[in-house]
Amino acid sequence: QVQLVESGGGSVQAGGSLRLSCAISGYPHISAYMAWFRQAPGKEREGVAVMYTDGSTAYRESVKGRFTISRDSAKTLYLKMNSLKPEDTAMYYCAVDHRPREIERVVSTREGRFDWYHWGQGTQVTVSS
Repeated sequence: QVQLVESGGGSVQAGGSLRLSCAISGYPHISAYMAWFRQAPGKEREGVAVMYTDGSTAYRESVKGRFTISRDSAKTLYLKMNSLKPEDTAMYYCAVDHRPREIERVVSTREGRFDWYHWGQGTQVTVSS
């Protein structure tokens, strides 16, 4: 059984940093698309950053240069968030799937934003001005 467990959320002031973690266990496939999504109250879920097994990445335009997605050999996915803004406030979710997709479309369109096999429970990020 695949499990994704997020941690690292919290409350920070604008300009601060946080690092989110997503511990992935039980994933049976060699390849994986791994992503971070976020959803603010009253807003749609949106893709923030995505990574494929080969190391390719894509970022939402509004977080480019501030957020970095990465993973380690222990199958933990990270999202390092710098220069946080109040508009980054949201529940952040990690997601994993083996089915092919265009990673640029994950972060730039509404396409397939719920069509991921595995999701974490979410971790709250609150940025105050």
